[in-house]
Amino acid sequence: MRLYIKLVSALSRLLGVIAGLFLLSAVLSVSQMVFVRYMLNQSTVWQTEYTTYAIVAATFLGAPWVLIVKGHVNVDVLQIAAGPRLRLVMEALSGLAALVFVALMTYAAWYHFEEALTNGWRSDTVWSVPLWMPTLPMWTGLLMLCLQYIAELMRLATEGAPAPSAHGTELFDETVGSTKS
Repeated sequence: MRLYIKLVSALSRLLGVIAGLFLLSAVLSVSQMVFVRYMLNQSTVWQTEYTTYAIVAATFLGAPWVLIVKGHVNVDVLQIAAGPRLRLVMEALSGLAALVFVALMTYAAWYHFEEALTNGWRSDTVWSVPLWMPTLPMWTGLLMLCLQYIAELMRLATEGAPAPSAHGTELFDETVGSTKS
């Protein structure tokens, strides 16, 4: 069980790095597009479409890493107020619900990817990208997010619920040097 958690978490972290590289490439693509358009007065063909696909790929491929660092949107008022046993139940139920949702999205993404691949779908742009290419990171990221949710549920089963986070409950952030009132 611990080996599964380590392997999936390592893969999720690797995908987080790849997502960061996609974002960097999107920034470079936009910069190149601005230079070509406004400095050289030439038209651009691929930059806007590539940037869109790169940002979407970064979003999906980075999602498992975001889960590891607890970066997804989370309203934790009840978790903070709950005792350890109730917190464990709430985290398990929310993890299971999220897993079911992401599993359904993974199936839909696979179906869309497979359809684009077998039917030879291409984008309706001058660049005419085969659409299996931008749908593959969506499916891959969602599949890894499923595996990461399973790892998080396993971690929850073996280690229990972590102590409630005090994030957002202080009046002032101590990292800036202020004191609590």
